[in-house]
Formats: sequence, structure tokens, C-alpha cells
Amino acid sequence: MPTQRPIIHIPAKNPNSPFSNLRGAHVAVRVPDFEASKQWYVEKLDFRVVHEWPFGELQLAYLAPPNDDNFWIELLGGGDPALAPDYKDLNESLHPAGYHHFCLDVASVDDTLAELKRRGVDPVGEAFDLSVIGKRLGFFADPWGNLIELAEVLK
Repeated sequence: MPTQRPIIHIPAKNPNSPFSNLRGAHVAVRVPDFEASKQWYVEKLDFRVVHEWPFGELQLAYLAPPNDDNFWIELLGGGDPALAPDYKDLNESLHPAGYHHFCLDVASVDDTLAELKRRGVDPVGEAFDLSVIGKRLGFFADPWGNLIELAEVLK
């Protein structure tokens, strides 16, 4: 039996808002080792380095997914930042306040996780269907504990 996609009510756009020009652009990820982080995103996720620049004592870079120029990751590297927790369980990660993850849409969560495993990246927990939003989800983390979600539309 096919899965029935949920009906999600999206409110009408508001072109009269003084903020109507807002669009998502990037998410910044703080990492302790700039070069190793840049290499990890390029080797494990095939991200492309768009631009690099210094900012004070830090080194920054914009990275783009292999086939998307609309969403970037900004790496903030250098200095001595506190390390993020190393979560092995997704539920455990949901308790602290603050930033949790960024999400990437994929055609197949299972295929993407399989390729990540082949590249030495372990998932955080098991992939699961969340029928209330009509998506299959999977999570993994970079070596510095930054969580990344994969989302696939359920058919």
C-alpha cells in the first residue's frame, strides 16, 4: 500500500512584509581545524570550495554541494573552539538548547548513507520515516560533532 503524503498547510507568502526579500543562503559551521574540515567536506560529501578568506585570526570558506549553488556552508576555522558533543544517539542530541543540525535533501536517504559508510562516515542512529512530515530522515556528523540531516520525500 503506498504511503499517503501528509497535508501540510503552508501559509500564503507575504510580499508586503518589509522582510519579503529574505532568502536562505548558508549555514556557518565552527570547526577547530580549518584545512582538515575543508578536506572532509570535499572528500566525504564532494562539496566544492567556492571562496576562502581570512577574518582576524580565523580562516573562513564557503563550500557548496556538488550540484547546488543555492545553499552553502561557511566553515569558520582556527582558534581553539570548544568541541561539540559526539552524539551516538539522535534522541540524546535533541536535549541541549541551541543549534542542532542543518539538512540536505537527497533522492534516497538509504543510498546516501550507504555511500557515506563506504567513505568511512557512520550514521547517528538508524534512518527512519517521519510520516507526519512525509519524509525519510537520516543523520550523521562531521568529525567535530556537527550534525547533518538527510531528508527524502516519501512517495
